[in-house]
Amino acid sequence: MLGHFGFSYIGLLFLLLLFVPNLIWAKNKPQGYTAENENRILLLFERTGEALTCCCSLIFADFNIRPWTAWSLWLAAALFLMLLYELWWVRYFRSARKLTDFYSSFLGVPVAGATLPVAAFFLLGIYGKVIWMLIAASILGVGHIGIHMQHQKEFR
Repeated sequence: MLGHFGFSYIGLLFLLLLFVPNLIWAKNKPQGYTAENENRILLLFERTGEALTCCCSLIFADFNIRPWTAWSLWLAAALFLMLLYELWWVRYFRSARKLTDFYSSFLGVPVAGATLPVAAFFLLGIYGKVIWMLIAASILGVGHIGIHMQHQKEFR
């Protein structure tokens, strides 16, 4: 449950799937977007969770592909959520890029831009049986999803 140190190419893949659309987003932010007035406690959780999740993704070899078992379905589920996350981004970039688009749900998942990757990293933690990733993704979820929900309420 503590994890085995070593490079995780699956963790790197997850981080690339997370960061590439966010880099594109930096130049395509929604009209009227501002990070002002974010709850400082949620922001602390978000930043701490981001750092811990990134570190855990890369330093535990437990996330790498192993011979197929029923347990591998956790990895498949995590990859599926990351695929949905990518599809959410495609929908966002093809939209008018309004705040409602950015904080939208996707296939019934609320604030999908925050919820899907957090859930994917949590499932990756289950697959790897790495408690540190479960903790990191939980901390990230409180902050990241909380901030997105806060913003969503502001423009409703």
